[in-house]
Amino acid sequence: MTTFASGTDTLTRDALTVLQPGFTGTTAPDWLLRRLGEGLASVGLFGRNIATPEQLAALTAQLRAERDDVLVAIDEEGGDVTRLEVRTGSSFPGNHALGAVDDVALTEAVALELGRRLAACGVNLNWAPSADVNSNPSNPVIGVRSFGADTGLVARHTAAYVTGLQAAGVAACTKHFPGHGDTAVDSHHALPRIDADLAVLQSRELAPFRAAIAAGSRAVMSAHILVPALDPERPATLSRRILTGLLREELGYQGLIVTDGMEMQAIAATYGIERGSVLAIAAGADAICVGGGLADDDTVRRLRDALVSAVRSGDLAEERLADAADRVRALAEWTAAAAAVSRPASNGSNGSNASNGAGAPAVTLRTGSGHAPAGSDGAADTGLDLGRDVGLVAARRALTVTRSGALTPFTEAPYVAALTPVANIAVGDETPWGVAAELARLLPGTETGSFTGEDAGTAALAAAGKRPVVAVVRDEHRHPWMADALDTLLAARPDTVVVEMGVPQSAPRGALHIATHGAARVCGQAAAEIIAGEQGEQGEQGEQGEQGE
Repeated sequence: MTTFASGTDTLTRDALTVLQPGFTGTTAPDWLLRRLGEGLASVGLFGRNIATPEQLAALTAQLRAERDDVLVAIDEEGGDVTRLEVRTGSSFPGNHALGAVDDVALTEAVALELGRRLAACGVNLNWAPSADVNSNPSNPVIGVRSFGADTGLVARHTAAYVTGLQAAGVAACTKHFPGHGDTAVDSHHALPRIDADLAVLQSRELAPFRAAIAAGSRAVMSAHILVPALDPERPATLSRRILTGLLREELGYQGLIVTDGMEMQAIAATYGIERGSVLAIAAGADAICVGGGLADDDTVRRLRDALVSAVRSGDLAEERLADAADRVRALAEWTAAAAAVSRPASNGSNGSNASNGAGAPAVTLRTGSGHAPAGSDGAADTGLDLGRDVGLVAARRALTVTRSGALTPFTEAPYVAALTPVANIAVGDETPWGVAAELARLLPGTETGSFTGEDAGTAALAAAGKRPVVAVVRDEHRHPWMADALDTLLAARPDTVVVEMGVPQSAPRGALHIATHGAARVCGQAAAEIIAGEQGEQGEQGEQGEQGE
C-alpha cells in the first residue's frame, strides 16, 4: 500500500489527488515521485515520455513503486492521435475509419487490442474515445477523430469502443462533453462556441454520451466550449449547469469527470489555469488535466495551492474537493480490480467468454461492414479472432476506392507528393503520415516530397518528372491551396493517383482515388497495397467504379 509522506494534511492531499499532470523525459523526475508520495494520484503521459513499449513499462513500474494505485493516463486514440507510436504512426486506424466500416464488433475488437497494449505497458486510463459528432465539415480539431457525422453511428461505435477498451482493464474517458463536433475553432487556440438550440443538442451532441454512459464509461472529459443553450456565461469545463446539472443530474453519470487540458487557450487565456481549475472543480469536475504544455513541478504547486487557498477562502467547498478526490480514488480502485481480473484470465476463462490474450473476450467479426457496401453481403460470420493484426484489417476494410477508368497497379517506383497542411496540436507534427514509406517497401525506389502553399502543385510536378505521381492530401475541402495544387497536378498528369487521408468531403478525382478515412500508419499501408496491386486479404471496403456516382 502507498504510504503518504508525513506532514501532508488531508486538504493538501485532496488538492494533489485531483491533478493529472504531465512531465518531460522518459523516466519519472524526482519532483513527480515526491508529489506521488504526498498525495498526487494521477500522471498523464504524452509522446515525449515514450520511446519503446519496454521503456514505457519500466516508467509505469517506477511510478507504481512510489504509489501502487496511481492512475497512469494517456491520450491514445489510435489513428492520427497516437502517443504509443508517436514516431512511427499508429498500428490502429482512428475513429473515422472505424465509422466508415460501421461494424461495431470490429470497433470493439480494435479498442480491445489497443487496450491490451496499453495495459501491458502499465497504462490504466485512456483519454479516449472521442464521442463528438463531426457535424461541421470545417472543424479544425475533430475531423477524423470522430466516428462520423451521423449521430446514431457515433453513438453505437462510442459504446463499442468503451466496451472493448474497458474489457482490457483500461478505463475509457469519453470526450469532449457535451460535444466538440460543431465547431470551427480549435479550443487549443481560442474558445469555440456552439449555437445549436437545445433540441439539436439533445438529439445530436448528447446521444453518443448517453450511449457511453450506458456502456459504463468510467470517465468523461469536458470540452472547453461555450454552448449558450446550456450555459450562456461559462464554457462547459467551468459550468455547473453542464457538469453537475446536465451530466450528473440529468444524464445520471456517476463516474470521473476529467477536464481537457487546462493550459489550452480557451481556458488559460481567459481565466488562467489556477482560477480555471478552481472553477472547474466547483462546477463538478473531479480531475484537472494539465501537462501537455505545462509539465513541471511549479505547475503542480500552483494548482495545488490555488485549490487549497480557494477552500480556505470559501470560494470552493471543501466537501466538493473531497468528493472529487474520492472519485479519483474510486477509479483507481476499479483499475486495480480490473487488472487483477485480467491477469489470471490469460490462462483460462474470464468468467463469461473464452479468454483471449489479456483476458478479455474474443470478438467475433464479419467479413463485411455492418452496413455493407454494394456487392457485399457483409454478414458472413467467420468467427475470426483478429488479435494483433486487427488494426491493419480494419484499415483495409475502411478504404473507399474510386476509379475513373482502367488503371493497372504500379510496377515502377512512383513519386509521392505529400500536400501537407499544418497539423493541429492534438495530432502534433511528430508523427509521420502518408503512403511513401509503405510504397517504398512495396516498390523500392519510391521517392517523396512535402509541398505546401500556392505553388505546391507546380513544385510537385517539377519534382516528380516523368515518374508516376501519387498525390496525398489531408482534408482537401478545408484547404483551398491544396485543391488548387490537385487541379494543377491533374491537369498536367491526369493519371495521378490521389489518396485522401482526412475526411473525404471533396468529390473523388484522379485516375484512382483512395479515401483512407485517417492518416494512421496502417491506413497508409492499406492504400499502398491497392496502388501496388497487393491488396490485403480483407479487400477494399467500397468500390465506387466509374467516377461521378
